[in-house]
Amino acid sequence: MGESSEVVIPLFGVLDITGEIITMWLIIAILAALSIYLGKHLKERPGKLQNIIETGIEYLDNSFSENLGRTRARKYFYFLGSLFIFIIFANYSGLIPGVGLTKYLKAPTSSLSVTAGLGICTFFFLQGASVRAKGIKGYIKHFISPIIVMLPLLALDELIKPVSLSLRLFGNIFGEEAVLENFYEILPIGAPLVMMALSLLFCALQAIVYTTLVSIYLDEGTEVEE
Repeated sequence: MGESSEVVIPLFGVLDITGEIITMWLIIAILAALSIYLGKHLKERPGKLQNIIETGIEYLDNSFSENLGRTRARKYFYFLGSLFIFIIFANYSGLIPGVGLTKYLKAPTSSLSVTAGLGICTFFFLQGASVRAKGIKGYIKHFISPIIVMLPLLALDELIKPVSLSLRLFGNIFGEEAVLENFYEILPIGAPLVMMALSLLFCALQAIVYTTLVSIYLDEGTEVEE
């Protein structure tokens, strides 16, 4: 599990398909199918599944509102919620028996290319949200306030944000998988079960940390001075 990504389907050496990508596609397909199904079967008196989902959405809404306020949290909920759901499913996929032990299925967030992709998407979303909230002049003003010599430092700060998010998520999940693999080799029965139990909490925590940081960055980038 701690090994580097292995190419499963070579595509001209540029778009090579790895186990992380296959697992990511499966997660996206499952989430899309589940969303379509639930969207067509919403009820005024929700069943157990709908109740669980609505409780989760309410928790995320309250969590994002703590950093962004209710109005902006609702405005950016689709992006933040999508990030959280994908990351938590990607993290938990590593706990499925067999995932990580075969080159065909690996936890997507254990690959730096996947977490870097998330970081890049987050970067462009943050910049776009800031431009929409402040306008071009307000966006540029952010980089030259209080004096223009701050421009390089503030620009570097914006670039560091997605890099730190990507490395933090990758490092934590990759490290967790490496520890689990070593436990399997040393003590196949017992110890790995304890680690997997801890991983149930750890995987959710990483998704919460990632989206919480993004909501804080959104708050900083979309706050309009009065």
